[in-house]
Amino acid sequence: MSAPFEERSGVVPCGTPWGRWYQTLEEVFIEVRVPPGTRAGEVRCSLQSRHIALAVRGQEVLQGKLFDSTVTDEGTWTLEDRKLIRIVLMKTNRDAGNCWTSLLENEYAADPWVQDQMQRKLTLERFQRENPGFDFSGAEISGNYSKGGPDFSSLEK
Repeated sequence: MSAPFEERSGVVPCGTPWGRWYQTLEEVFIEVRVPPGTRAGEVRCSLQSRHIALAVRGQEVLQGKLFDSTVTDEGTWTLEDRKLIRIVLMKTNRDAGNCWTSLLENEYAADPWVQDQMQRKLTLERFQRENPGFDFSGAEISGNYSKGGPDFSSLEK
């Protein structure tokens, strides 16, 4: 079985003061650096459809309204090597045109170049799903790929 598209093509991260976030067509990944030796019992994480709250050792790290809705029951967080919290949110809208421009409504926005790269990546991921026999992981695209790129679904097969 081949590796998932995002593993073959890499990620387009958006750096933040606490770590980074990135996205695929289906998911949003949040990586938060925490003090080495942090224990799971010192982490408080609340994941709701449109809201996230994360505190470590009583200090708020991340809180606010998410850019778009997520599937509440499918959000998870893990503490890795006692120094990194990884949060995975499942997007409700999984269209290539649904490229989050920021993690929260008014915070942690990707700069314009990163937004452009994120949209390109989601468009290529959509092409990969529509054409499973081809590998788009190293492809470059130009032209109008915003909002998920051109829609070929109405063309005859």
